[in-house]
Amino acid sequence: MVYFVLAALIAINFFAFLYIGSDKKRSIDHAERVREINFFVWAIFFGSLGVLAGMFFYHHKTKKLNFVFGISALLIQQLALTYLLTTKLI
Repeated sequence: MVYFVLAALIAINFFAFLYIGSDKKRSIDHAERVREINFFVWAIFFGSLGVLAGMFFYHHKTKKLNFVFGISALLIQQLALTYLLTTKLI
C-alpha cells in the first residue's frame, strides 16, 4: 500500500512538472494558455512539489507572488500533513 501511494505521488508531481512546461511552451509559441487555477488544482492534489519545481526549472510564473507563496504554502501544509500522518499524531 505504501508503494502504491508513493508511486501515485511521484506520478502526480511528474505530470504537474510537465504541465508547467507545456504552459511555458504555449506562452513562447503564443498559443492558447492553461488557466492559472489548473496549476493550483494540481498542487492541491499533492502535486505542489512538481508545480514548484516546474516553476523554477522552466522560469515560469516565478514573478507572480500568488504562485510563489501560494504553491509554497500548499507544499508546507502537505509536508506537515504527511509528517503527522506518518507519525500517527492524527
